[in-house]
Amino acid sequence: MSVIPMETIKAYLETEYHVLGDSPFVLSIGVASEPLEKLYKQTRTNCAVFITAWNPQSRNVDEATNKTKQAELAKELGQRSLACFDGVGIHPTGGWPKEPGFFVPGLSLEAAKKLGIKYGQNAVVWCGPDAVPELVTLR
Repeated sequence: MSVIPMETIKAYLETEYHVLGDSPFVLSIGVASEPLEKLYKQTRTNCAVFITAWNPQSRNVDEATNKTKQAELAKELGQRSLACFDGVGIHPTGGWPKEPGFFVPGLSLEAAKKLGIKYGQNAVVWCGPDAVPELVTLR
């Protein structure tokens, strides 16, 4: 059983995960994504994760700390030689602040979980071979 408050999980499930770049698209939890399927073909992968280092455990952290942690995550992702796209999580009602993130095709679920835990996150958005984003809680 998760220790994450239900209202927080609800907000994660409602959030739209925007993948930026040359061909931007939006991921929604539980909804198959055709643009993601196309990206899988282009990157020759069958999985991906949307991850952030911003606001660990959904606690508001000052911007300088968030930027530092996000830069550390970016560096770590860069060392793995995987494609990495900037992204942003946006709650549709604006009740939660926008959070920058990274969309990483080809990162395994286990590696995604380890990174999420390392950066103090409650959850990551995992996309498996079916191209349906799912919320994977880490606490």
